Amino acid sequence: MSRSSPTLRLLAGLAVTLLAVGIYAGYTILQLRSLRELQTQTIDRNRTDTLLLLRIQNGLNSVAVTMRDMLDSPEPYPLSAWYPQFRRLRSDLEDALAREEKVTLAERTPGQRKYLADSFRQFWDALDRTFTGTSEKEARAQIRLSLQARQAALSSAVARLLVQNNESEQEASARTRQLYEGVERNVYVFLAGMLVVIVLTSLYVVNYNRRLFERVDVLSTRRSELARHLISMQENTFRSISRELHDDFGQILTAIGAMLQRADKRPADLLEVRQIVQTTLEKVRTLSHALHPVILDEIGLESAVDLYLAGFRRQHGLDVVYEKTGTARELNREVSIHLYRILQEALNNVARHSGSTRATVRLHFRPNSVVMEVQDEGSGFVRNEQHGLGLVSMRERAELMNGTIEYLEGDTGGALVCVTVPVESTAEVKAHA
Repeated sequence: MSRSSPTLRLLAGLAVTLLAVGIYAGYTILQLRSLRELQTQTIDRNRTDTLLLLRIQNGLNSVAVTMRDMLDSPEPYPLSAWYPQFRRLRSDLEDALAREEKVTLAERTPGQRKYLADSFRQFWDALDRTFTGTSEKEARAQIRLSLQARQAALSSAVARLLVQNNESEQEASARTRQLYEGVERNVYVFLAGMLVVIVLTSLYVVNYNRRLFERVDVLSTRRSELARHLISMQENTFRSISRELHDDFGQILTAIGAMLQRADKRPADLLEVRQIVQTTLEKVRTLSHALHPVILDEIGLESAVDLYLAGFRRQHGLDVVYEKTGTARELNREVSIHLYRILQEALNNVARHSGSTRATVRLHFRPNSVVMEVQDEGSGFVRNEQHGLGLVSMRERAELMNGTIEYLEGDTGGALVCVTVPVESTAEVKAHA
């Protein structure tokens, strides 16, 4: 099972994703910019140019109509009477040509531009010569033979330009559709790619978390098993040492004391030896009870706590109050031992670390549980401080009883250790504890 961190892989995936997003965003911006340029520089200019060409074509048609009216009119108007109308049409056409020259497309060749400009200039020159220096008959003949043909050629040239603009607009529309389709296709491809990346990343994270939780579960199981084995070995060792102290050394010291009582030589020395032996015997018994509380098997947890607290008061000089509520019941042997050990550890913490001179021990027998509380009036638990082995051991013992333990702050300050053991679990404590 791999123990490597997924951070580097996830960062690499994030970098690849950001790079893909950046490339896609840049490419999309370029396409949109091309579309905007096509819209503004090609389509809009082409439409404006088309409108101006239509204006020019209408002007040429007006010139043609005016020349026809001038030639076919039944009223004998002199040619000079038509000149102001031609000047107005010329001014309008020249203005349209100047505007069209500014917006004309770059695709139009210089030859096409020069041809259109030269054709109009030649037409106006010929028209000016018609109205100056020629007779009515010659002028009318020149209009029929030359000017009408020139006007028709100009109209054809403008019509070709309109056709060219129409084709250019169709090509621009096709390019616009292609760009839109390309952007739309890229969006779908990008979304599909991001979906694949998200799915793969999610699967990787889920798989890694699953393996991580499996590893944590295995380690937790191993830790619990190790804790049970350690506590079991500790209790067995304590029981063996306690039995040896109580049976062997206790009997030896008792026999020595009895022999000294029967001796009658040097009473003073014998009395001193007897006192030393008696003191040693009491210390051995105290150590034996501390290692393995045999009294739990003999008188039960409630009375064993009474005896332990009496010795604790004498040894540490603390004022310990013992409160019992509820109807006492016989508890499982393993549960009694674990509660007794938790009590010992909690009171030792009070004596060593709290700085308190007073402690309270409460034992509550409830219908569905047994609750034991140990409270002091000292400094309490320090927040964010690493718990020592004693607190860890108490928690492990509580878990072995299927119970809970809480490290709280007392009502009047200090620390409060509260252990709750369900009654239904007391008869069925884990057999491998």
